[in-house]
Amino acid sequence: MKTPTIFKRKRLGLTDYRKRLRILRSGKPRFVVRRSGKGVMVQLIKYKPEGDNVIVTVTDKSLKKMGLDVFGNSTPVSYLVGYAAGVKAKKLGETEAILDTGRYKFTKGGRLAAALKGFVDSGMEIPHDPEIFPSEERIRGKHLSSAKLKVGNFDELLSKIEVK
Repeated sequence: MKTPTIFKRKRLGLTDYRKRLRILRSGKPRFVVRRSGKGVMVQLIKYKPEGDNVIVTVTDKSLKKMGLDVFGNSTPVSYLVGYAAGVKAKKLGETEAILDTGRYKFTKGGRLAAALKGFVDSGMEIPHDPEIFPSEERIRGKHLSSAKLKVGNFDELLSKIEVK
């Protein structure tokens, strides 16, 4: 008897195909949040049989290109990246999505939740429970030392994103 072939991405622990299939069956675009040791990336992706189609991509580096002096993968930066992605998606006519965290573990009040809150605050519809969001103090970066984060006036940063 021959052993079944296991997909490489499953064998390496990179893709949970059951979770992916449940998300794709919804027919809605996926709101994908990925964090690294140095930054945060948010994408809005639509499924197509030929291959996924990326509609919007926003990273902490693209915020810098927008004229915002922020960097890193902290909670406030995650919120701003999610907010910017939501604003861009609305300009392209998208209104709803489904959260796709991939293999990351979702933590109440964490950076993934902050990106989700930014996406929801921009006016996008996504199924969620408001209790998972971080507190307003954490989103504004009051828990961080000023040496770790150059956010300045948070409301001013949000208005710059809305203008772009």
